[in-house]
Amino acid sequence: MKKISLLGATGSIGLQTCDILLNHPEEFRLVAFSAGKNIEKTREIIQALQPELVSVQEEKDAYALKKEFPHINFTYGEQGLIEVATHPDTSILVNAVLGSVGLPSTLAAVRMGKTIAIANKETLVTAGHLVMEEAKMHHAPILPVDSEHSAIFQSLNGENPKQIRRLILTASGGAFRDKTREELKNVTVKEALNHPNWSMGAKITIDSATMMNKGLEVIEAHVLFEMPFDQIDVLLHKESIIHSMVEFQDTSIIAQLGTPDMRVPIQYALSYPDRLPLIGGKPLNLAEIGQLHFQKVDFERFRALKLAYEAGRMGGTILTAMNAANEAAVQLFLQEKIAFLEIEEIIERIMDNHDNISNPDLETILHVDKETRKKVLSMVQ
Repeated sequence: MKKISLLGATGSIGLQTCDILLNHPEEFRLVAFSAGKNIEKTREIIQALQPELVSVQEEKDAYALKKEFPHINFTYGEQGLIEVATHPDTSILVNAVLGSVGLPSTLAAVRMGKTIAIANKETLVTAGHLVMEEAKMHHAPILPVDSEHSAIFQSLNGENPKQIRRLILTASGGAFRDKTREELKNVTVKEALNHPNWSMGAKITIDSATMMNKGLEVIEAHVLFEMPFDQIDVLLHKESIIHSMVEFQDTSIIAQLGTPDMRVPIQYALSYPDRLPLIGGKPLNLAEIGQLHFQKVDFERFRALKLAYEAGRMGGTILTAMNAANEAAVQLFLQEKIAFLEIEEIIERIMDNHDNISNPDLETILHVDKETRKKVLSMVQ
């Protein structure tokens, strides 16, 4: 039985991870998890999966839950995330928190040699060089949970990485894939949150609409698979059936297909190298679908993706600045304080004025992250 720690249990990926654990109690056990401020969902997870350790964001919530569940240990804050990630009984850490908050705890788990199932793009985008160096040093496997990177990971099974010609990430195009830039000027938060294919959290759904999500995935693919940016392509594929592809030197392409269900890559990361039945999963019926469509990406239309490529090629702290600017700007859009197109405008302004530092350490990364968020807020006050 594999024992699991889960960061971000009450988010979209976290809840789907819990669903998998409930469906396979003979395979997995949840030892520890972290949650934010959703205490009602936290209670439900505790009751369903009976972990040993739970971390929440606020100290007062930890004390309140301790009175309800005296047999469980509770902690809180950033130190709580680290305690969950480094629980001595855990063999796999699932990092499903939003943003760069999961970076210190992930590095702590890596240093203990734990397997990391990573659904947190920002950790690899802002500090991929640190995470992968530590992972190699401490023999800690990094397994992708994103559907695109899981697809590449699966397509590379048994293949020689030196014979790869390029990686092809597919993109649905998000809620606004058929709109022109002129039509994007007055789109609403509600419209942006209406993703055509996937059920995800608010932040990642907005990132899909701007295509920054795909930009973060390009950088993540560069880190995970040690692939130059010139050999990572993005292809619009509105059905989200082909989750990504690998092209080899002989022009052969291997792809991973399936219905859009995030539980598939989550479960594969947990069960790897084995596969388990997906309880409640819908098998892919290509005859029913009939057609699949593909389209070249217009980088002027999807400027956030262009900015991500630029930051990725530069490397260093501009990756942290870009990511922090995006997180802050998306939050402002969700609060209806800025317009949709202002998200990428803010990111570009931050990048244009950033003094880049190569090969930053963790302290520098966290400092740049904090200062960038302050700068974004100052832009709209």
